[in-house]
Amino acid sequence: MAIEKGDFIKINYTGKFNEGQIFDTTDEQLAKDNGIYNPRGVYGGDVVIVGSGHTIKGLDEDFVGKEVGYTGSITIAPEKAFGPHNPALVETVSITKLTEQFKDQRPYQGMPVEINGRRGVIAQIIGRRVRVDLNHALAGKEVEYEYTIVEKIEDKVAKAQGLLSLYTGMPEIEIEVTDDLIRVYTPIELGFNQRWMVSKLTIAGELIDKLGIPNLEYVEKHPYVPAVEAEEVAEAPEETEKAEATEE
Repeated sequence: MAIEKGDFIKINYTGKFNEGQIFDTTDEQLAKDNGIYNPRGVYGGDVVIVGSGHTIKGLDEDFVGKEVGYTGSITIAPEKAFGPHNPALVETVSITKLTEQFKDQRPYQGMPVEINGRRGVIAQIIGRRVRVDLNHALAGKEVEYEYTIVEKIEDKVAKAQGLLSLYTGMPEIEIEVTDDLIRVYTPIELGFNQRWMVSKLTIAGELIDKLGIPNLEYVEKHPYVPAVEAEEVAEAPEETEKAEATEE
């Protein structure tokens, strides 16, 4: 059966630009071989909802009408990839404004920096001023994707886990699904994940809408921490008394 908008599918892919330079892939070994491996990334395939903007527009549109098992490639123009390069997103600032970000390094062309919460790279250094490009690194570039549609996801728990993994970079978060409730057990480490804090309401809305289940709740899951031994607790007052005796 042909893939349609709204379908949950698992894909493997490799993205390239400049006639073969790899910038993204679901293949862990390929990522390592090309110097783009992310130890916090999830490899082995992504689950996306077709037509929901989980990939760039040109690739998302190409899924429609394909069959499970399809393998092919597509070349995508900037307008449907990472957008055209916008000159208005190139700013010139004093080098002193960025000094704290250099951390004893000399600034160089291509160095990642941040201006007012926006990330960019140094495009040019002119004396005591720098031009910072805040466009996406691949803005204005034509890209190519080789991809395979591995499977169409039907199981509701697998759908939820796949979407959560896409947003959080964490595989197989514990989930329970009934006819009227999606319960997500969130690991404690997600509380330190800025992307999660920003996107969890979006994720909830997508899951409720796409799974057709009216309610979702997040349950924070804490690991068991053994109680402090009684002997250790008893030692504390003695140490305090010794400290007080020393002061006298």
